[in-house]
Amino acid sequence: MKPRPAGQKGFTLLEMLVAMGIFLIICGVMFELLSVAQKRYSSETQLTAAYQDSRLAMDQIVRDVNISGYPSYLMYSVVPTTHPSRYANGPLAWSPNYPTSPCMIGTGGGGTCATPGDYDLIVETRVSTDTYVSWIWYHLDGTTLTRAVVRKITGDPYDTVSTSGAQVVFLSNVMNVAGSSNTQIAGQFPGMFPGGQPVPVFQYSCYTPGGALPCPRAGAYNSPQYVTDVDVTLIVATPQGDLQTQGLKLVELNGRGHGANPLF
Repeated sequence: MKPRPAGQKGFTLLEMLVAMGIFLIICGVMFELLSVAQKRYSSETQLTAAYQDSRLAMDQIVRDVNISGYPSYLMYSVVPTTHPSRYANGPLAWSPNYPTSPCMIGTGGGGTCATPGDYDLIVETRVSTDTYVSWIWYHLDGTTLTRAVVRKITGDPYDTVSTSGAQVVFLSNVMNVAGSSNTQIAGQFPGMFPGGQPVPVFQYSCYTPGGALPCPRAGAYNSPQYVTDVDVTLIVATPQGDLQTQGLKLVELNGRGHGANPLF
C-alpha cells in the first residue's frame, strides 16, 4: 500500500477495516448484554407473578379458615336438625362418617380421614351474606390447586363436593408433591423439600386441655371438630424455566388460619 501523500486527509482502507471491526465487536457485546437483560427481566417478571398469585391464594385460604365453623350449632338452644345447612357442625367437614363420628387426622396418628388431609380441606362456614352454610373445598390435583363452594346438604361432604362439578382452578404450578416425583427439583431446592419428600399443603393443630398440639399428637382430640389452626404451605413454580439456566424458579409461602368459632 502506497503511503499517503503529505498533506492529504482521509482514512486508509486498513484503518477503516480496523474501525469497522472494533465497531462490530462493541455492537456484539451490547446485543449480548441486551439479551441477558431481557432474559433476566422475563424470569423476574414470572417470579413476581408467581409470588403475587400465591399470596392472593394464601390470603383467601386463611380468610376461609378464619371464619370456619360459623354459625356453630352451639349457638342454638334447639339444634335445627331438619335444616343442617343452617348451622356448622365444626370448623372443617370430614369424611367418612360425617357428622356422627369424626375421623382421625393424620397417618401418623392412625388417621382415617379422607378429608381433612395433607392435600384436601373442606371448610364449613357461612359465606358472605348467604343465609346457608357452605362447604369450601380445596384440593390439590397434580400441580393444580382447585377450589369449590357447595351448599351444605345431608350426606358425606367429600362425596358431595367431589362430584359437584363446582371446582375451578385456584392456583397453578403448585409443586408441593414435586419432591417425591422430581428429584431434579428436590435437588435444586433441598430447603423446600427436606429429605426430598413432598410437603403437605395443609397441616392441623387441635385443641387439647393442655394446649393446642399437632393433630396426630392430640390423642383423643385428634379430630376435625377440635381443629383450631390450619398451617398452609404453598410452593409455586414459574410457568417457564429460567431462560439462562433452564431451571424452574420456585417461591414458598407460609400462612396460618385460626378458627374464630371454637366448638369446645
